[in-house]
Amino acid sequence: MTHRLPHAFRLLAGANLGAQSAEQLSLAAVPLVAVLALGSGAAEIGMLGAMQTLPFLLLSIPMGLLTDRLPRRSVMLFSEVVRAVSLLLLLVVVASGSTSFAALAVLGFIGAVGTVGFTVAAPALVPALVPVNLHARANGRLELARSAAYAGGPALAGALVAWAGAASAFVLATILSVAAVALLWRVSEPPRPRVPARHPLHDIGEGLRFVWRDTLLRPVLLTGIAWNIAWFVLQAAYVPYAVRILGLSAQAVGVTMGCYGAGMVLGALLAPRVIGAMPFGRAIQLGPAVSVFAMGAMVATVAAPTGLLAGLSFFLFGAGPIIWTITTTTLRQAMTPGAMLGRVGAVFLTVNAGARPVGAGIGAVVGGLWGETACLWLALAGFVLQAGIILASSMNGLQRLPELKGT
Repeated sequence: MTHRLPHAFRLLAGANLGAQSAEQLSLAAVPLVAVLALGSGAAEIGMLGAMQTLPFLLLSIPMGLLTDRLPRRSVMLFSEVVRAVSLLLLLVVVASGSTSFAALAVLGFIGAVGTVGFTVAAPALVPALVPVNLHARANGRLELARSAAYAGGPALAGALVAWAGAASAFVLATILSVAAVALLWRVSEPPRPRVPARHPLHDIGEGLRFVWRDTLLRPVLLTGIAWNIAWFVLQAAYVPYAVRILGLSAQAVGVTMGCYGAGMVLGALLAPRVIGAMPFGRAIQLGPAVSVFAMGAMVATVAAPTGLLAGLSFFLFGAGPIIWTITTTTLRQAMTPGAMLGRVGAVFLTVNAGARPVGAGIGAVVGGLWGETACLWLALAGFVLQAGIILASSMNGLQRLPELKGT
């Protein structure tokens, strides 16, 4: 039994690092440009967040269907090319001085289309490249790369915006995205059996029913919905709250947000020990529980307005939920037949990431009517709800990972 991750997977992991880094640079730079160049507030930032996440709601299921029918590498290549083009256009807009809210929103939407395809296809490709006994390790490696992007992306974006102008952040993001395309081009995907021609609605319904009827996957789905709504309520408010209430500079805002990635890196590194030290179900429940404490630290800045508490909050948000991501992805791969991996993954992406524009929209409305502080309290209520869902679920009795159903 091999214990070394294959070369094809290492190329995939490198592409994932480039793609995730490009995405995080862009996601951090766009709201900073909106606040500093356009004077945008919580309502506008919430709308930008909604536009950047709307493709997850609209396109995740179709992308999942394509992932189960087409070569997954091809889906990822097309998606990353789309993202690279959107980043290049953002660079042109910002560098030319023609920045507008509409341009940021439209190009953010287009870039997110690429993110959807990449995010759906990558976990479905892992079982085809990696032996069964290394699935959890491979998922951890992908999440470690994502964590590094989260750690460096926001802080680097803030520094670049402050020191060299917003255009420099988009130059680097475009280069990283193109590098991801080059690495994906070298990935060799094993051939799969031909998929029988069936009506798309039949295949989509099959994936939906599979997830909803499973007593382990359903609470994971519901918890993810509540978590993402609460998270994007917070995201809609944080940048204007940090600048106006906490008095942070653009660079300091980037540093606090970068603490999220630092927490992710630590969580990903500690994940094997944490997962091995407790029942598998408890390891899954750890992330939602830690999220409540993380949001509590952010709410504490209302009484003690300091960037240190904000940074601690983002650090905890990274350290706990990364273990959730690794364990739930591995659980999903174990519970799902190989021919349904794309659709089942797309169901999770649709309802999890598709919940994000809901959260961003709620944050925009609440922030616009009652201010950023009200968004923080509302987000805290959401994180308490998501923890309650998973802690009361059948996950309590899951001692170890179920037997894998194959690829």
